[in-house]
This record gives sequence, structure tokens and C-alpha cells, in this order.
Amino acid sequence: MSADTTDETSKGSTVTDIIRLSAAEMASKLADGSLTSVELTQAHLDRIAAVDGDVHAFLHVNAEEALATAAQVDADRAVGKTLHPLAGVPVAVKDVVTTKGQPTTAGSKMLEGWIPPYDATIVTKLRAAGMPILGKTNMDEFAMGSSTEHSAYGPTHNPWDLERIPGGSGGGSAAAVAAFEAPLAVGTDTGGSIRQPASVTGTVGTKPTYGGISRYGLIAMASSLDQAGPCTRSVLDAALLHDVMGGHDGMDSTSIDAPVPPVVEAAKRGDVSGMKIGIIEQLDGEGYQSGVKARFDEAVAALVDAGAEVVTVSCPSFEQALAAYYLVMPSEVSSNLAKFDAMRYGLRVSPEGVEAPSAEQVMAASRDAGFGSEVKRRIILGTYALSSGYYDAYYGQAQKVRTLIARDFAKAFETADVLVSPTCPTTAFKLGEKLEDPMAMYLNDVATIPANLAGLPGMSLPAGLSDDGLPVGFQILAPATKDERMYEVGAALEKALEKTWGGPLLAKAPALKENN
Repeated sequence: MSADTTDETSKGSTVTDIIRLSAAEMASKLADGSLTSVELTQAHLDRIAAVDGDVHAFLHVNAEEALATAAQVDADRAVGKTLHPLAGVPVAVKDVVTTKGQPTTAGSKMLEGWIPPYDATIVTKLRAAGMPILGKTNMDEFAMGSSTEHSAYGPTHNPWDLERIPGGSGGGSAAAVAAFEAPLAVGTDTGGSIRQPASVTGTVGTKPTYGGISRYGLIAMASSLDQAGPCTRSVLDAALLHDVMGGHDGMDSTSIDAPVPPVVEAAKRGDVSGMKIGIIEQLDGEGYQSGVKARFDEAVAALVDAGAEVVTVSCPSFEQALAAYYLVMPSEVSSNLAKFDAMRYGLRVSPEGVEAPSAEQVMAASRDAGFGSEVKRRIILGTYALSSGYYDAYYGQAQKVRTLIARDFAKAFETADVLVSPTCPTTAFKLGEKLEDPMAMYLNDVATIPANLAGLPGMSLPAGLSDDGLPVGFQILAPATKDERMYEVGAALEKALEKTWGGPLLAKAPALKENN
């Protein structure tokens, strides 16, 4: 059954109606019995079959297990068992998160064919909540990229325009949500890899406070920066998924030993009356596409109309954030990926023409074959930054800048409840446009990187369409462990803007051709 036909389910709703509901609405229909989880899960599997040949959001589809989970939820609900509010609502998972019994490749040939023997803590929580896992989403190799063009398995395409990028590294998760292939998805954010894809696909993406969601079972890129979070179509949906995934985990030494912030309550409240919204001076100047800046200004005006007060804050060290990030991150990449050496983990390849290769030769051949160009570039940069004689000049100095960024944030939050900026300087660029210019690619993260360096929570939500008809993202940053603030502001802004648009922004997206 195709997802854009008018075939009816046993309860009378068309499949098109089902997949376009918010996750909260799906959960409500499941709870009142007007929809079953099997119907809901099958509708999304049908949608994946119909459009993912063009979008390529998924690397692996887990149909059999997803339907089995859905059937169990339906059976439990039928006998009156108490279930989680999101029980029966499907979810997709970025392929950097380990899943027992399902392939986990991190978008790399280095891990092709690997079936993990354990679940990440996030996945354990999704399973415990009774959420069918639709499959694993595409990504830049080992989460290194801003366009999902660095996946070893081919790029993902933006549902708004299939010739454009869906952001990265988590473009697969964002595209799956934007294309109505999944109502919810899990992403990870090291320098903006949830928020930047959300910005260019017209979805909502949240990076929680560092340590707010367990990193156990995430294949590490940069351990002091990586953070998992939700990819959704509404602020409330993001809060609901955040609440499922969050909380302390003894398996993760960086996990915050505190309850999940009241994000769901904040998203439902959505009241910014009397709140101070700080516009970051360093992220509000030149360099933004004109339509991006215009939508940002309109969103700020909408918050003022909703009762917020706007103040300007200065964070001078943000001007060095990009340079600091591209020293800290590659250094940690170099360290984390050293284990993929053909001796302990990953692909093993024998060098051609060598009868009895040494361990070093096998290692070199395997890493050359298993890693793509962007991963190699970052390993080389990070190894150099950590090398004897250069450590203090590069990595050490970058860590000092990181401290200054944290101090700038702390000072800014003395006068503002949240800070805001455009999420990205531009809308989605065309596939291939920046592949030969790494610096141009890296500049996409200029507004998202500071939050990762300081460990603060950040959210991107749609602010409208630019002059080119493509989505623009609005970024909200909050103090550490105060994640609820960005949900409150985000919900208020979403409500105000959707009233102007006449509904969710994704309703304006061009229809995808189905492969029936």
C-alpha cells in the first residue's frame, strides 16, 4: 500500500493522513484505539518503499522487527497494560548508534557488515518504550561532514529539492522525517549535525546539554563534543523523544546524574511572556543569505509580539570558535579512530603484491581502503595538532579558546534567558557544489559550533522559506541543564509562525514522486 494513495485503514484514515500526523497526534490515536501500531508502522514502511529510492535516507530498513514490536504493543494495549505515551510510534536511528542484530556502519566501509552484539543505551530506552525501530539512517562517514555527501554508501537527497543536500552529518535522519518516512528520528550533533540538517530540511532538531543523553553505544567521533538528540517535525515531538532518551546512565562516565529537564511541560506551555531573548552580535552580521536574515528578523519580531523582550549580547570569542573546533575535533577524531587498525576493529585488507605483509603494511592498506577522503583529512589534521612540538601551539590553544567561549556564554546568560541566531548562513546548497572546497563546507557550522564547544543545549526549528523557496532555520541556545527554556521559546515561536503560514512549514514542501 503506497503512502500517498487514498487507500483506507481499518479505522477510516487514509495512509497519507497517518504519516502526516505529528508524533504526539499518532500517540493520541494509538491510545484511543482509532489507530493500531501495526497500521502506523506499515504506513511508514510503505512510504519508505515508495520514496526512499530517490531520497536515500535509510541504509538499512528493519521491517520485520519493527512490525513485530508494533504487534506486541497492540497486543499489550488490547489487554490493558500500562504503556509509555510513545509506545507504538515508529522511530528511525542514525547509523552511528549501535543496534543489536542490525547493521551499524557509521556510514563507512570500515564497518561494512558489522552487526553489533549490544544496543546503545538510547536504543535500549526506545525498545523499553515500545517504539518500533524502522531502520538505520544515512550519514557522513563517522559523522564527519555537513552534507551527507561523505557517506560511503552514497548521498542522501533533500526532500525539498532532490538535487540539494539535506545537511550533515545526520542528513539521513532529517530527510527521513522531512519526507514523512519516519515521524521521529535519532541524530547526533558534534558541531551542528542535528541542527544544520534540521535547518535545511524544514524540521526540528535538538542538541541537548552535553551529558543529558547517554553516549554509551555511540561510535565516537569527538568524545567531548558528541551528543545524541531528537529529529522531529514539531517542538513537542522533539520534547517527547528527548524525554524518552534522556536521563542518567551509569555506563557513560560523562552522563549527568540528574533528572531529565521538564522539556515536555515546557513545550506544551510555550509561553515567552517576560523572557529575555539575546541576539548574539557576532552571529547577526554579514555573511548570511538575504532570505535567511529576513526570516530570522521576522521570527524575532514574532517572539516580541508574543511577549518577549529582545536584548543584544556580545560573545567576542565566537569569532575564533570555528578555528578552535577544527583543531579540537580532528584531534579527538585521530585518537578515537586509531582503533580501526585492522588488528583490533574494522576492515582488514592485505596490500597488493606483498607476499608476507607486515602488520604496518596491513594497517596502512586497510585504513586506506576503509576510510574516505574527509575522514583521512581530519585524522591527518588531528594527528598533526597532537604531535610533539605542536600540541601546545594548536590543540592547547584551541582548548583555551574553548574556555573563553564558555565564559562568553556565561556572561551572556546573565542578561538573557536564551540566545538566538540563524542556524545556518544559507539554505541547502546543491549536491557536489562544495565537495572540492572543505573550508566552504566547514563554514556552514559557524553558528552551531559554539554550543558544542561549551556543552550547551541548542535547537533549530523552521523560520520560514527563503527567497529561493527553501527552508530557513532559527537557532535557540540555553544554559547548560536548562534545556526546557529552548523548548518553551521554540514552542511559542512555532505556534506564532504556523499561524502565519496556515499550518506546518513541511505542508509547503513539493510532493515526492512515488515509485509504485
